[in-house]
Amino acid sequence: MRSFASLAEFTGATGEHLGYSEWLDVTQHSVDQFADATGDLQWIHVDPERAATGPFGGTIAHGYMTLGLLPAMMRAIFEIHNVELGVNFGLDKVRFPRPIPVGARVRGGAKVTSVRETPMGHLAAVRMTVEVEGQQHAACVADTLSLFVAAPDTAEGAPDGF
Repeated sequence: MRSFASLAEFTGATGEHLGYSEWLDVTQHSVDQFADATGDLQWIHVDPERAATGPFGGTIAHGYMTLGLLPAMMRAIFEIHNVELGVNFGLDKVRFPRPIPVGARVRGGAKVTSVRETPMGHLAAVRMTVEVEGQQHAACVADTLSLFVAAPDTAEGAPDGF
């Protein structure tokens, strides 16, 4: 994990690849839970028998499920100390060049593409690339936007991080 003492130090990492998260298992159970939560019950996600004869040879994870893994992957890759809060601000661009088969393992890689100060805080663009173990091409490339707000100075010291 890459640790930054401050938003200024994180800003200094613009252009750098910060590393990778741990590998995560994509299970049919997690895909089914996502399908139930979102109402996306398409057979390519939730019907292993039918999907076995479909275009992907089995069930696949939802693209939006993949996006839902990004915050945990980012927290595993880097932390910024002296930050009061960090919130998802949006996405600039997202692509799903390859499906993620159920049963695969995935991990995320992070590269800081820009950080700029705004009246609300520091707006960071981080390109997240989701890889499938054993596959050459990425399953997802997402330009994420996060707003980080510096912790106020206090007598006890600033919160420990995001």
